[in-house]
Amino acid sequence: MNKNTHPVARPGIMEIAPYVPGKATASGSGKVYKLSSNETPLGPSPKAKAAYSELAGELEFYPDGGSTELREAIAARFGLNADHIVCGSGSDELLELIAAAYLGPGDEAIYTKHGFLVYPIAIKANGATPVVADEVDLTANVDEIIKKLSDRTKIVFLANPNNPTGTYLAFDEIKRLHSAMPADCLLVLDAAYAEYVRRNDYEAGIELVATSSNVVMTRTFSKIYGLAGLRLGWVYCPPGIADVLNRIRGPFNVNAAAIAAGVAAINDEAHTQKAVEHNEKWGGWLTDELTKLGLEVTPSVGNFLLIHFPDNANHNAHKADEHLSADGVIARRMDGYLLPGALRLTIGSKEANHAVIDSLKKFLAGS
Repeated sequence: MNKNTHPVARPGIMEIAPYVPGKATASGSGKVYKLSSNETPLGPSPKAKAAYSELAGELEFYPDGGSTELREAIAARFGLNADHIVCGSGSDELLELIAAAYLGPGDEAIYTKHGFLVYPIAIKANGATPVVADEVDLTANVDEIIKKLSDRTKIVFLANPNNPTGTYLAFDEIKRLHSAMPADCLLVLDAAYAEYVRRNDYEAGIELVATSSNVVMTRTFSKIYGLAGLRLGWVYCPPGIADVLNRIRGPFNVNAAAIAAGVAAINDEAHTQKAVEHNEKWGGWLTDELTKLGLEVTPSVGNFLLIHFPDNANHNAHKADEHLSADGVIARRMDGYLLPGALRLTIGSKEANHAVIDSLKKFLAGS
């Protein structure tokens, strides 16, 4: 037996670029403001914290495998059928389950040029081929997506709003895309930031899922609800797709503490509204202040901003990131999203937002 042999992954697996999360540490020695992962500065609802704590005495018991109470709370909040909801360990798991259920070798799946990096990972992990559709002005473009459709296309992944650009497509454009897709092609609307959007022409996907057999909408508790550490998400599906996902998900894929905290969080509408109001106020303030500094900011409907830096040796995005880090501000570099001249920054607390502007003023004033 050859001692140098070892198990080898399926073809294509080692070609997948691992997902690199936002940094959690800064190079400076003072106070740190983590603005790299789009976490809410308000934290979770106090009611969610209390619900989480109450589970400490019951950790020996398995959770409800169907996340029944959570699905019913989500259904009540949004006026949905609980049987058409599947919960998961973050929306990432649900995106991966969708890919596993509907993709295989020879299939194609489309996502847009600056779309969420989990999409190509999920596509390649199942032996399918990722197809990238161009964007226009850092915004998904329906015509470009339609151009990429073929008889091999099984899924179109569309983040709306999109991370990391903060741009979105109006509902009329989503419907136009859907009408151009064949019935056997699945449209996945990733609406992780839907709760932050305040635009009359936006719709997260609930209406289209309810009236179609080939559309699903994924959502997360990691952003506005502040439960990123618990990993909790959900997908609203036509009944046939919910049945498929329930057949392949783990029997206890959502932990009991996440279920309890999720129920409390989604029922605390007052806390959610505070998060929306904070985001509206400080997102506008940050955009104005960054623009005054001469920086270009992509208009965002999410809880983050994409900031573009000059293409010169002294004031480029990488230098800005180093300077911010030394001042305790953790940003997200965009090289992996094919945007090396930009940084993404979460809209943070009042103190954090002022720290960003103060740091960048010093950075841009330097030679």
